[in-house]
Amino acid sequence: MEDIQPVVKLQPKKTNAFRKFLWRFSLIAVLVIAALIYWFFYNSVSDGTRTVYLVKISHRGNVFKTYEGEALVSIGATPQTSLTTDKFIYSVTSKSLYDSLTKYEGQKMTLKYKQYRRTLPWRGDSQYIVYDFEKPAL
Repeated sequence: MEDIQPVVKLQPKKTNAFRKFLWRFSLIAVLVIAALIYWFFYNSVSDGTRTVYLVKISHRGNVFKTYEGEALVSIGATPQTSLTTDKFIYSVTSKSLYDSLTKYEGQKMTLKYKQYRRTLPWRGDSQYIVYDFEKPAL
């Protein structure tokens, strides 16, 4: 008689459902965190211009050295009323722009800025980042 060997069926390898869930959850969590980082730190809320009198600009910081400035904005100045001022606190990310602004301290100029929702330590202390300026014609 012939030797009869039992038929062994090979079953496909079972995929671990929990491992699959963890991979999917991790991928979704990384995508959500990346989207939130972009939304809060790199997507600007607004951009615009402000005509100001430059008061101060400095290079400061402990770990991250940033360029920070203050300017005065005139509000409601008419011949019949007194002048009211407000501070505009801003950051500058470019050394060449910082060098240019230091030459115009105490003068009137128009600053072009972008406003972000949150600040980054290496970008500055302010939500307002100045990227260019115009010296108004006299």
